[in-house]
Amino acid sequence: MRVGLLTEGGYPYATGDARVWCDRLVRGLAQHEFEVYALSRDPGQEGAGWGGLPRHVGRVCTAPLWGEPEPRRGGWGGRRQRRRFAEHFGELAAAISAPYGSGAPQGSGVPGCSTDQADRFANGLHGLADLAGEHGGLSAALRSEDAVRTLERACRTLGAPHGAQRARVADLLTVTEALERALRPLSLDWYGDGAGGDPGLSGVDLCHAATGGAAVLPGLLAKRRFGTPLLLTEYGVRLRECYLAGAAGAAGATGATGATGPEGGRPLSGPVRSLLTAFHGRLAAEAYARADLITPGNTHTRRWQERCGADRERLRTVYPGMDAARFAEVGEQGAAPSEGDDRTLVWVGRIEPPKDVIALLHAFAEVRRWQPDARLRIIETRRGEDPEPDGYPAHCRALADHLFPDEAVDAHSAGDSPVSFERLGDPEVPSLADAYGAGCVVVLSSVVEGFPVGLVEAMFCGRATVSTDVGAVCEVIGGTGLVVPPRNPRALADACLALLSDAERCARLGAAARARALELFTVEQNVAAFRGIYLELMSHCPVPREQVGEGGGPLPFARPAEAHVPGRWTAGRDGDGFGHRPAGPAASRPAPEHTPTWAGPPPPEPLGVGPRPSEEGA
Repeated sequence: MRVGLLTEGGYPYATGDARVWCDRLVRGLAQHEFEVYALSRDPGQEGAGWGGLPRHVGRVCTAPLWGEPEPRRGGWGGRRQRRRFAEHFGELAAAISAPYGSGAPQGSGVPGCSTDQADRFANGLHGLADLAGEHGGLSAALRSEDAVRTLERACRTLGAPHGAQRARVADLLTVTEALERALRPLSLDWYGDGAGGDPGLSGVDLCHAATGGAAVLPGLLAKRRFGTPLLLTEYGVRLRECYLAGAAGAAGATGATGATGPEGGRPLSGPVRSLLTAFHGRLAAEAYARADLITPGNTHTRRWQERCGADRERLRTVYPGMDAARFAEVGEQGAAPSEGDDRTLVWVGRIEPPKDVIALLHAFAEVRRWQPDARLRIIETRRGEDPEPDGYPAHCRALADHLFPDEAVDAHSAGDSPVSFERLGDPEVPSLADAYGAGCVVVLSSVVEGFPVGLVEAMFCGRATVSTDVGAVCEVIGGTGLVVPPRNPRALADACLALLSDAERCARLGAAARARALELFTVEQNVAAFRGIYLELMSHCPVPREQVGEGGGPLPFARPAEAHVPGRWTAGRDGDGFGHRPAGPAASRPAPEHTPTWAGPPPPEPLGVGPRPSEEGA
């Protein structure tokens, strides 16, 4: 099977989101041929280059979602071209600046209750795609005065949301620039025509979008033009990221699709955020409506997708696969920490406001009242080249110095604080496994989380955990740890004290957590799930290829799905060309007395029909 993997800001680049997950998926499905169509987010990602690619990656096509667009052939001076562009872009602009249905909150960008607006967005999007294919690109048109005037008319329409009506000319220029970058995949030469030359996406059997946003656009076009089935995997919903970004982070959320305006990363205005959030909401709804199958990474993401209009019948949760091998040594040792660490709490992550380290420090102050020998190790995973959040880490250190002054054993020794700030890679914590193994309880104090990767890593290490009830935490923990409300230092302290004072319970929860993580969150289960999904989609969505049957009808794939049978098969024996299961324990047992024996060889089986599993002891 030939799979077109659509990515944004990740694989095959050496840095970026979902890079590791995509690499493990591609390497785990070596029986398929992959073609990677990647969108980069910034010059730094391009400069870092690609990671190592396996041999079955046949081609890699890349395009930037940043910087100035490449000059394309053709022009936009013709009256007919400008009229068609105004028509299609007007439909899209009207959809993202229209009021929302009664079932959706005002300003949410959720188009589920407004079928008319969803249709207008789809018509405008695909009309622009057709126009881009005919005239060599949309960049010039989307940055033209016509685009700004069209968007302005849509925002000034009677009944438009207040945020859109307040848009000024500078805001409209920022939005059109953002839309140009987000819609660049419509202008790419990735699609081919299916008739000679480079087939591009017209020659793949399946499009797999590894994230939402701009990466879905090539899959939507391939499905509409060639009937190629579309699989959409999301471990974080782009619309949710836009909501959580806030004023300061809105540029980062839209920058995920290259939509940073001329303000150079400064906070975007309210009207700009409103229009761009509406665009992401409409795009998400269109992707969910057209995808053949959607695989959220957890139930938390699944609820967001349902809220954006995804059909429950086409949703299937597939947990992300993580490498458990690097935590095996610590995990197999059990939850018994080394001497001196049995009263130690460990926090691992990036020190930033959503992690609420401030609440953690206040909670630890309460822990010290009842457990004077308790210690807290805050281990930061931020890399040296990553920017440090403004002032927050320094504020956390200052608060720790205020709450926990250095304590001296006697009048002649130096003091030592019970709270230590360390960085991953230091001699004391050279690896993540060492970080989680540095104490008996791992704490997560976040107020915002999607899928808590650090929590799963702690579970692989067999550590008991105390977590706040945010994101997919309860789904991941599943009863193997303690969960408390966010922004509640007292509840966090009580849960930590409960585990620090009960070593047996701590060990029991750690063992259960490791067992759960090994069952649900390993690379093997993730790859096995997608192996079955690929075959299932192809069996329901055959696409025309050059291989045809005797009657001229299309074949869904060169090797039928029935050839994939679980279990280990040997090569054919006696030159018959058929695979056979190796003899197992059932074959070595003597036959029952009532079973007739054959003087000669057994009767031949019908051609093409293998032995039943029950006859082979399977």
